[in-house]
Amino acid sequence: MNYLLKNIENPNSFDVREYEKAGGYRSLKKAVEMEPAAIIAEVKKSGLRGRGGAGFPTGMKWTFANADPKFPKYLICNADEGEPGTFKDRPILEKNPHLLIEGMVISGHALRAEYGYIYLRGEYPDARDILNRAIKQAYEKGYLGDNVMGKGLKFHLTVHLGAGAYICGEETALIESLEGKRGQPRIKPPFPVNVGAFSMPTIVNNVETFSNIPCIMEIGPEAYSKIGSPDCPGPKLYCISGHVEKPGVYELPMGTTLREIIYTHCGGIKGGKSLKAVIPGGISTPVLPPSNIDCPMDFVSMPKHGSMLGSGAVMVFDETVCLVKVCLRALKFFEHESCGKCTPCREGTGWLRSILSRIEDGKGEKEDIDTLLDVSGNIVGKTFCPLGDGAGSVVINFIKHFRPEFEEHIEKKGCKYKK
Repeated sequence: MNYLLKNIENPNSFDVREYEKAGGYRSLKKAVEMEPAAIIAEVKKSGLRGRGGAGFPTGMKWTFANADPKFPKYLICNADEGEPGTFKDRPILEKNPHLLIEGMVISGHALRAEYGYIYLRGEYPDARDILNRAIKQAYEKGYLGDNVMGKGLKFHLTVHLGAGAYICGEETALIESLEGKRGQPRIKPPFPVNVGAFSMPTIVNNVETFSNIPCIMEIGPEAYSKIGSPDCPGPKLYCISGHVEKPGVYELPMGTTLREIIYTHCGGIKGGKSLKAVIPGGISTPVLPPSNIDCPMDFVSMPKHGSMLGSGAVMVFDETVCLVKVCLRALKFFEHESCGKCTPCREGTGWLRSILSRIEDGKGEKEDIDTLLDVSGNIVGKTFCPLGDGAGSVVINFIKHFRPEFEEHIEKKGCKYKK
């Protein structure tokens, strides 16, 4: 059964009346009768982990913010879906916006937050219009405002459009941008749960995370915890792109194996070709060879198989792909999107891109591979935010699994895949 993508085949699924017909806002009606602490306890019991990439237990994060005595508290939805290969939140934003709104209102009640923001990716203009229309409908229905559902609860929601900066997907850079400053990450601690937006306690959760809240309220934390992996329960949206027969967004139990996703749900490799490599969680997660795809796609299992779940964005490459070029394109992206705050990231991504360009152009030298690893090692773990880790990790893991291809480029002075 679908929870996150429920009813999206309905062409008017974004309308509040259609959402209500499909059972929408019933969870909110239940939640407003509960004490905030009881809602947080339900979320903790469910085992929900944040779906933005880090997989931090949602209930634990909420507990930290709730324990802080400062008011007002703020709620921010990270809808800055900028990770290459990632488009899992888009169906919710464009087809099921009231699910997100309902999840945020419940969360606002749980955290005693009266103001919420949806920080939306600037490249999603359709989602902006749909969200604003849905928010207007929610105000008209009494699901938002100064007296939510006549219960004396206050919660207001606003869409804030980003300006196309990948770095603003990082929660502290997002907060800086929301406050009208340059989008650069803050040093942590202090963490946003204590010192976030406008220096007040702030919860930042992903679109998919908030959208899981109505499901927990509807079926209960016990039933929710039985979906998917014991350590990472619940439904998960996986977005699959690249050389598969049926790319798209799939709602599956958390922990579904990468092999099942590719060969059962997506119909296998396009045109009957062989699988060469998979990036399992967006471009910043370590690449995997075909021998490593029998891995449960959850936050706990993936590191044991040499990668990370990340956003759940699966990028599939067949036998015709030059992986040196893929690595190069990834580094061009990271170099362009580096905010420039950290020297290792600002300078290192440029060096990595330059060396990879030389190898791809047939001008590489045998020492270049070791230089790539050395530069990557001087970036990983030495930056304010994970962007630098992602850039260095991409290079390290492509070389780890596909070093012969890099060596062949150098030895043969070019790429055999170029036509």
